[in-house]
Amino acid sequence: MPYICMYCGKEIKNLERSTVRCPYCGYRVLAKKRSSLAKEVKS
Repeated sequence: MPYICMYCGKEIKNLERSTVRCPYCGYRVLAKKRSSLAKEVKS
């Protein structure tokens, strides 16, 4: 599952489990990337 760095905004495809850091800037706050599909809800 891809993650996005909250500081520099780059996408990280594979994340090592031992260190949770952005390989580009070293920031420790990452978010899971959301899917691009919109969900339909009946009202």
